[in-house]
Amino acid sequence: MFRTAPALVLLGLVAGQAAPARAEASEVVYATPKTVLASFFPKSERVTYRTLAIDAREKARLGHRLGYTPARDSYTIFVALTQGKVDGYAVIDDQLGLHQPITFATRLSSRGVVDRVEIMVYREPRGDEVRDPRFRKQFEGKTAADPLRIDRDIDAVSGATISSASLATGVRRAAILVEELGLVAPSTIAAATTGRP
Repeated sequence: MFRTAPALVLLGLVAGQAAPARAEASEVVYATPKTVLASFFPKSERVTYRTLAIDAREKARLGHRLGYTPARDSYTIFVALTQGKVDGYAVIDDQLGLHQPITFATRLSSRGVVDRVEIMVYREPRGDEVRDPRFRKQFEGKTAADPLRIDRDIDAVSGATISSASLATGVRRAAILVEELGLVAPSTIAAATTGRP
């Protein structure tokens, strides 16, 4: 099912990362879904989303491509639209770091190419160097066809190897999810869009 949020609501929010807010001793919130989507798609007319249930057959297909069975039974893919044209996609997801999940967002082009990766919530006491733009920039231009593996096409951040590998795993999953489940005709999105995220 698709859901819509008026672009004016998203554009009215602060673009870029939200000011860090501490929720727990080692948890730092850098962005919310609304702020990250506003920064990802500042010029889009609207941002919709599709929450897709994954049946056993799709799970097996995704598992074959990912190299592991996805833990979740559904994923949400955000779709940005302007005048009926897809501007891009976004996936907000969690990937386990050393002990705690890292919440991150991946923006992909209308063709499924990674444009940007943002860390939204970091919960570990160490390793948040993965927020460094130089590390995150390595994902730009990557697709579901790329390995997205440490020491293959992504260099780990010194002192944050596990977090680096975790993000590589998560971004690869986002690219595969968009390729497998998200790339749809804009007319299909427009016809099925209702509600707000």
